[in-house]
Amino acid sequence: MKKLVSIFVLMILTGALVFAGGSKEKVSITSAADLPGKKIGVQAGTTAEVYIQENIPDAKLISFKSGIDAAMDLKNGAIDAVVLDELPAKEIVAKNPSLMIVTDKFAKEEYAIAVKKGNKALLDSINKTIAMMKKDGGYEKLIAAFMPADGKINIPAALSSGAQGKTLKLGTNATFPPFEYIEGTEIVGFDITMGEYIAKDCQAKLEVIDMAFDSLIPALSAGAVDFVAAGMSVTEERKKNVDFSDPYFASEQVIIIKK
Repeated sequence: MKKLVSIFVLMILTGALVFAGGSKEKVSITSAADLPGKKIGVQAGTTAEVYIQENIPDAKLISFKSGIDAAMDLKNGAIDAVVLDELPAKEIVAKNPSLMIVTDKFAKEEYAIAVKKGNKALLDSINKTIAMMKKDGGYEKLIAAFMPADGKINIPAALSSGAQGKTLKLGTNATFPPFEYIEGTEIVGFDITMGEYIAKDCQAKLEVIDMAFDSLIPALSAGAVDFVAAGMSVTEERKKNVDFSDPYFASEQVIIIKK
């Protein structure tokens, strides 16, 4: 009996004994070429979801309400990687040191603001606001505030439209920093401040409505919101249901993995 116990202890010390449900072998992902066959987390309704569906059909795609939810499952070992827009991915990794970003040249996209099909008056006003912000330096100030080189975000004070009675409803998904996210009890972000400029130029008050990303276009079509600003990329499929403004930001997808 003593001999059997000694052998058992020796096996533990040398690592020869393997328990069922032991540590999972680390998955190696160094580029998009390594994604086939892997469990990939994405935010539902985003470019990443479409990209994986169309370009990596043998991946095991799992959709989440937000990129943060996907990252938590990655940390827990339930999935192998997360594919997400670059800036939100950087925010997640900065707050989760056990994760890291793998960059690759794939799934580039342009963000634009969406309005209901045929709402030319609002679309023209939005395009005018975007053009003016880029001309007078307002756009660069937003970049500096929400995407600073030192990482220290400085949220601008909310703009006052001074309007009475008229309200513009902005639909967003506040899980996408630095474009839209919750700070304390307020929804803030690059897109939210841009929305304030749009409302001001329309001589209207801005009301921000937070909802699931894949509910935004249906809400816009139903008239529940007037426009959508949510880091939404322009795609041919979406253009069938909404009209897009001129693009205001270019981004690309990255891969988040465990270190």
